[in-house]
Amino acid sequence: MALEEKREKRPPVTPMMIEEEAALRNGSRGLPPGPWAEAAGPRPRTTERHIAVHKRLVLGFAVSILALLAVTMIAVLLSVRFEECGAAADGPPRAGGNGSLPGAARQPPGRPEEEVRGGEAAAEEEKEEEEEEEEEWQRRRELPPWARPRLPRHLRPLHYNLMLSAFMENFTFSGEVNVQLEVHNASRYIVLHAHRMHIEAVRVAEDKLAGGVRVARSFLYPQTQVFVVVLNRSLEAQRSYNLKIIYNALIENELLGFFRSSYVLHGERRFLGVTQFSPTHARKAFPCFDEPIYKATFKISIRHQATYLSLSNMPVETSVFEEDGWVTDHFSQTPLMSTYYLAWAVCNFTYRETVTKSGVVVRLYARPDAIRRGSGDYALNITRRLIEFYEDYFKVPYSLPKLDLLAVPKHPYAAMENWGLSVFVEQRILLDPSISSISYLLDVTMVIVHELCHQWFGDLVTPVWWEDVWLKEGFAHYFEFVGTDYLYPGWNMDYLTIHKYGNAARNDLWNTLSKALKRVGKSVNIREVMDQWTLQMGYPVITILGNETTDNVIVISQERFVYDSDAKPKDPALGDSSYLWQIPLTIAVGNTSHISSEAIIWVSNKSEHHRIPALEEASWLLGNINQTGYFRVNYDIRNWRLLINQLTRNHEVISVSNRAGLIDDAFNLARAGYLPQNIPLEIIRYLSEEKDFLPWHAASRALYPLDKLLDRTESYNIFNEYILRQVASMYLKLGWPTNNLNKSLVQASYQHEELRREVIMLACSFGNKHCHQQAATLISDWISSNRNRIPLNVRDIVYCTGVSLMDEDVWEFIWMKFHSTTAVSEKKILLEALTCSDDRNLLNRLLNLSLNSEVVLDQDAIDVIIHVARNPHGRDLAWKFFREKWKILNARYGEALFMNSKLISGVTEFLNTEEELRELKNFIRSYEEGAAASFSRAVETVEANVRWQRLYKEELFQWLRKSLTH
Repeated sequence: MALEEKREKRPPVTPMMIEEEAALRNGSRGLPPGPWAEAAGPRPRTTERHIAVHKRLVLGFAVSILALLAVTMIAVLLSVRFEECGAAADGPPRAGGNGSLPGAARQPPGRPEEEVRGGEAAAEEEKEEEEEEEEEWQRRRELPPWARPRLPRHLRPLHYNLMLSAFMENFTFSGEVNVQLEVHNASRYIVLHAHRMHIEAVRVAEDKLAGGVRVARSFLYPQTQVFVVVLNRSLEAQRSYNLKIIYNALIENELLGFFRSSYVLHGERRFLGVTQFSPTHARKAFPCFDEPIYKATFKISIRHQATYLSLSNMPVETSVFEEDGWVTDHFSQTPLMSTYYLAWAVCNFTYRETVTKSGVVVRLYARPDAIRRGSGDYALNITRRLIEFYEDYFKVPYSLPKLDLLAVPKHPYAAMENWGLSVFVEQRILLDPSISSISYLLDVTMVIVHELCHQWFGDLVTPVWWEDVWLKEGFAHYFEFVGTDYLYPGWNMDYLTIHKYGNAARNDLWNTLSKALKRVGKSVNIREVMDQWTLQMGYPVITILGNETTDNVIVISQERFVYDSDAKPKDPALGDSSYLWQIPLTIAVGNTSHISSEAIIWVSNKSEHHRIPALEEASWLLGNINQTGYFRVNYDIRNWRLLINQLTRNHEVISVSNRAGLIDDAFNLARAGYLPQNIPLEIIRYLSEEKDFLPWHAASRALYPLDKLLDRTESYNIFNEYILRQVASMYLKLGWPTNNLNKSLVQASYQHEELRREVIMLACSFGNKHCHQQAATLISDWISSNRNRIPLNVRDIVYCTGVSLMDEDVWEFIWMKFHSTTAVSEKKILLEALTCSDDRNLLNRLLNLSLNSEVVLDQDAIDVIIHVARNPHGRDLAWKFFREKWKILNARYGEALFMNSKLISGVTEFLNTEEELRELKNFIRSYEEGAAASFSRAVETVEANVRWQRLYKEELFQWLRKSLTH
């Protein structure tokens, strides 16, 4: 109780202390004042020197300069020793040291004296202990438990009591966590995750009420992000203990852990704090067993100023108000759950709510102005309906009494499915029907469908380890397209019920599916089949060749599909020749007027011969019917010619999904060198007669990367002209949409409107004169009347086209509108339109402005850089900017490596010259710093681009020249 009182009475960390901390974490180099100074500092490293000096000690020695110098010299000596022992791979840093974590530069008040040991004598004693311990582990030829990549298995957490105090005025928080531990095997060590925090006190007691277990020492080990408690005696097996840790940390200005964000309301900047713990960032917010297998229950309490509210996974049980304007919210206890689904937020949002038929309270929290406008109403209403659908379909009720949807201005992902508190970035959940396009509405819908599915697949049933994360993501992605009407018919839901509140690995799924098949009389070893698909890299390409000497016999072969066949695998044992899948290939035979019913062939070998009945001279083969398999299909040239002829004569003999699949496969096979470059371009000649959206979408998606490979070449206009010829007829047939401001988006025909949008986008992108004139007219009308009458579904196309064609005044007008609008969907497309300019000065200006967080949100800055890189006039500018500002960008986004990955991929994916490849490799040698996997993929992509330019570019242009002269 004394410890708890001391924590609550402790004064909050002051702004000056935060500045001192920032200086330490920036390597003692002060940053000049500026709007992004805070984000610009380099990240701390585990080898930096951080000296723990008690504040009172400094004040005591401040009596004389001589004494102060003496202390400084001692501190330097200690820091050298700390660095030396911290660098050891199998030994702990000195006791009490907190590395690069918040508060490490000072000893906070309230730390028990027995845990603070300073001076040379103590340091020598500790060094001897460490050396003895190191020798002991070396004798065992083992890594010590704190140096291993996974936590030791001798302890299991049963329950956490976590009490937090959030100080939003200086972005710090303090916490006390009490963990009930179950001991499986006796040990002197407690090892759990903790990262970038300052530990003030540690206590271990048996069964909560019994006497304490004396702590010999404790230390943070930054290399594996763990906190180690060394005890004087071993914890006994089959007993339970209570671990209490008091700590403090920063509410970070990054996108992981417990981080802060802000927004402007009525000219005033307001702040909020929110968590993002997936995959391994709960350890930044509280000491915990931060692996998905360690499920436990949680009891959260959050103390904050009364002007804020707090949210967590469960509802508030009680709120205790204090006289000084603070309040503590006590939340109900959670079910068993993994740490990465725990969540909380401290904000001053408002909400709207609804209730499902089963009584689940659904609330959407957002900025007060967004709630007032009704921007969250659509998401709130479909969430209620989806919960009711999932409960009925899965026959498993939603497990918590409430679900909060939180719309935040800044977040590393589109959304995060925290159990009971799902967090969405504003652009993926807020919707204003009067100015949002159908595409935007569908995007919002699919994100919500995906995240709600996770409340069952992921929250209720959690993967054992991250290698099986595809289990939950695969199901959720599948349900994006299933919606409320369709589900794979053979699926058996014993899977959800058996593993309720538990963890599931891939073998659980395979066993469940095998049992389900046996019940209907089929015996298939699902595990054997599926391990090839889940444990091997990539996916196969099936090649079907007609046998010229034997009637009705075809040769089917398989290999791993790669875009660059010259790329050598890093492990010779994993060469392409070793890849093998069991592939259920569906196949059909067709002619000019008819297609047969499909048959299935299980392809298990590198090459196989199969007899196909009724395979006549003029018949063609089609594989992977309706694109149900996860592989590509290639054919001999004769069969491709027959398919092209069929599409030209009567494309409706082949189904819509198969037509889209042929287009997608042909372009990607040609891109990788499996096919002549002209085959996909010949296929799309039939599109002038195509009235369905999906094949047009497949063509547009495939043409885009090809366009980027060619858009800086001298002969680009030949390619441009060819594509325009294929688009012109359908563009004239469909025309432009009318302004439907007064109609509901959901009443419009999605397929028809999206087809029209796709064709208009292609026409404007490739330079159709009428499309350009229409866009310019609409932009001019908006500027002159100050009324935006541009049809909703094509606004992004019109904005981008207008900015690229018209003068700087249009750019300035769009820039002004970007700042003045409050609708998140409109803000997004206005910002992206600014990247379409042909003016390199404006593009450079925008790139530099993107680093100002007051002007462009941190996550939107990533999109600015990527979209400038997609512009042929800005590709080299974005690439240069990326390299010059890498340290600032890396410091800003920190460990949100997905953001770095997205940025690295977006800036490099269309580089395609030998010089750019050299620049990329040279840059990587200097600055990869923790993003090695993303840079490795970038090199592979650029190498494939360069290879395509060298081998196939001229082949493509030669065919185009010949084609355009006929």
